[in-house]
Formats: sequence, C-alpha cells, structure tokens
Amino acid sequence: MKANNSINIPALLKVGKGALDGIGTYLKEAGFEQVVIWFGNGLIDLFGTKVMDSLKENDVTVLEYRELDTVNIDDIITMAFSLPNKTQAVVSIGGGKVIDAGKYAAFLKNLPFFSIPTSSSSDGFSSASASLIVDGKRTSVPAKLAYGIVVDTEVIKTAPMKFIHSGVGDMISKITALYDWVFEAEHGYSTLNDFAVMIAKKAVNSFVRTPYENITDDVFLKELLDSLAMSGIANEIAGSSAPTSGSEHLISHALDKFLEAPQLHGIQVGIATYIMSKVHDHRYIRVNKVLTDTGFWEYVKTLQMKKSDFIKAIDMAPSVKPYRYTYLHEEKYRELAKQIVMEDPVLAEVLV
Repeated sequence: MKANNSINIPALLKVGKGALDGIGTYLKEAGFEQVVIWFGNGLIDLFGTKVMDSLKENDVTVLEYRELDTVNIDDIITMAFSLPNKTQAVVSIGGGKVIDAGKYAAFLKNLPFFSIPTSSSSDGFSSASASLIVDGKRTSVPAKLAYGIVVDTEVIKTAPMKFIHSGVGDMISKITALYDWVFEAEHGYSTLNDFAVMIAKKAVNSFVRTPYENITDDVFLKELLDSLAMSGIANEIAGSSAPTSGSEHLISHALDKFLEAPQLHGIQVGIATYIMSKVHDHRYIRVNKVLTDTGFWEYVKTLQMKKSDFIKAIDMAPSVKPYRYTYLHEEKYRELAKQIVMEDPVLAEVLV
C-alpha cells in the first residue's frame, strides 16, 4: 500500500498520574468549548463527577453525555448524525467499544476526537481504524485518528490486571509484525516505509527495555501507553496497520472467528507473538522474557487455552487477510508454527 505524503498526528498526548483531572484544561486550551462526552458502560458512576467538574471549572459546555455499550455500525451512524450542530469535538472515555464508537462518529462528522482509554489492553486508542459490527461480523473500518490522547495511569490501575497483560501482549507483537512486513515487502506485496519502521521499532524497544519492579508502577504503565500510542502513529505514517499487525494478529483474528468466547485481543496476540518469534527465529528469547517477567504467562495458565485452537487458527490465518503476505501465507511456515505449538516447552506450560 502506498504511504501517505502527509500524515496527521495527535496534537495532544498526556499520559501520567492524575491526567484525567486536567481534561477540562486540555480541551479549553485546544479551543474546544462545546463537546459531546461518551462513556463506556458503567463509567459515569466511576469517573463522571471528576470529568464534569474539570469541564465546568474550565467553562467547557457538555452538549451531550451518555453511556454506550455498542459497536454496531448502524447504531453509531444514528448517534453520529444526531450529534448537536454546535459540537466541536467528540470525547470517548472507556474501553475499546466506546473509543471505537467515538472515533468512527467523529470520522463521519469530520470532528476532532479525544481518546481517553481507561485500560491499556491494546493500541486501539491511538489508531485510525475502528473494529465495528457490520452485517453481523466484526469488521475494521476507517476512523478518526485522535486529536488528543489523555491517559491517567491511576485510572488504568483500577482496571482488572488482565487488561495490562493484554496491553503487554499487543505491544510485544510489534517485534513479529515488523518482521512480517519486511518479509511481505521482499516478496513484492508491500512497500516498507522507513519512518514507520523506525517509530514502531523504537516504540517496542523502548518498552521492552524499561526497568520496573511491578507492572502497576507508574513508570511501566506510562512507557506501555506511550509505546502503544507511538504504534498508532507508525500505522498512520505507513497508511496501513502493517507496522504493528502481522501473522500474530491473523492468528488472533482467526481465533475470534471460531471461538465461542475469545480471550482479550492482546492475550491472544501475545501468545501468537511468541509462536511467530520462534517461526521467525528472531528475538524469541526477549519475547519470552517479557511475557514471563510481566506475569503474562502466569495469567495465560489460568485460561486453559487449547493447543488445538491455535493449530486451527494457524491454518485459517491466511484467509483472514488474503491480500497480506506474512510468513503464515506459506505452507512450510504454517507447518513449522503448528509444530512449535505442539512441541515447544514454554507453550506446553501455558496451553492445554
């Protein structure tokens, strides 16, 4: 895919302890005084007062606020075209659903979008695409890259630990995604963008080299979220998700298609990243160390995920995105991946 000659990047990035308290200040300083606020399900009770007080103190008018729990594209289209005419920006506060809904509504109405994730489960809060239900199927659609990203590490800590593990899995996947992108370019299916490669590589390397004592430390969470945000910018530069989504994501998408109850995206991706790092014979020691040290593998052990499901997903992977050309699009590498699933000692400890 041809890269863009010009790119958009967020004008505002605030990641740190207490960042949510400043939402009114950030909006006012950016020139947005009339906004719509969408909260994830159940989050008005948790964060509504804090947000509304900050907005009121800065004379930012909330034209509409609501909780929503839908990613049905028809619902979001209806809400988008029902936004008050005076709306200057759409603000989403919550998890993947409300952020995807907000960024797609902003895209439809050509409005600035503020992304305020309450968990660190993936890089979706910084990407220019949304995962929505279209004709009954989960589908990736174009959306609005955030004008502003605000992440409060104290809020992130209130989410269940599995969301941090999921973010770790999604972040570490940039190692294998980049390797697949190079492979794809070498086979004539894509063109590398050196700046996108550099940013995605710097993001993941900065993350894996961060010293920490606990994954709830502010320094660890800030580095994780900064790196996830950089991943979204790498995609924007590339004009596609290739810098951050390769064969490991195809395995996860395949699992989503046939599992009755899929695990969190980043959990599936993290496991698949280890599999593909072994297939690539590239940085699998580092991948395993990160997944071990962060407690990711310990969490995966509790899920009783099946080797047979990963075998099936590996076979399905090429059909998920037939226009891509990752290692899994070649039979010999699919066979190697399946062999690793069955024989690798690390996976023997975490999969059944």
